[in-house]
Amino acid sequence: MWLCSMAVQAYAWPSSLLAGAQKEEELSDSVRSALSAAITEGGTPEVTFANTEQRMQFLRWLSAHSAALQSRINDYNVRTHFLRTLWYETKRAGLEPALVLGLIQTESNFRKYAVSSAGARGYMQVMPFWIRLLGNSQTQHLFHTQTNLRFGCVILRHYLQRENGDLFMALGRYNGSRGQEPYPSAVLKATQFWRNLHAPI
Repeated sequence: MWLCSMAVQAYAWPSSLLAGAQKEEELSDSVRSALSAAITEGGTPEVTFANTEQRMQFLRWLSAHSAALQSRINDYNVRTHFLRTLWYETKRAGLEPALVLGLIQTESNFRKYAVSSAGARGYMQVMPFWIRLLGNSQTQHLFHTQTNLRFGCVILRHYLQRENGDLFMALGRYNGSRGQEPYPSAVLKATQFWRNLHAPI
C-alpha cells in the first residue's frame, strides 16, 4: 500500500480533457447488440471466479487500484463500484484493464460527468451519436457508470477489429485523431502506470 501511494504521488495526473470527436459509422449487429444491452442493465455487475486464487488476485488488484484512485474518486463505494464495473466490462470486451484505465485517465481524468468541447460524455468520453444510433435520444444514459464503460469498451474493441489489432491506430480512431501521435502515446504512457501498479490478472 505504501509503494502504491508513492507511485501515485510521483505520477502527474492530467488536468484537461483530450477527447476528440469519434466518427459516426455503421455498426455491426454484434456491436449494436452489446451497446443496446448496456442501456437496460444496471447496478454493479456480479464478478465471478473459477477458483479462490482468481478471486484473491482480483481482490489484490481491487485494493491496489482503489488506493491509487482515492485522490481522484474520493467516495469508497463509488470508487469500488467503478473498479468492479471496469474490471467486468474490460474482461467482457477482451481488453486489458490497465489499457482502459489509461484511456479513461487521458480522456476524462476519472470524472464521471465530464463533457468535452466535442460533446463526448463520461469516464470514457463517449460521443452522443453512439446512443442515438440505437434509436435512443436519452444521452444522459452515457453518465451511468456501466453504460459508459460498456460503450467505451465495445467501441474500443470495435476499433481494434477495424484496425486489425493495431492499438496505436485504434486509439487514434477512438479519439478522432487517427494516425496522429500525441493521443495514443498519452494513453499508452498512462497504461504503463496502471500496468506497473499490480500484476495483470
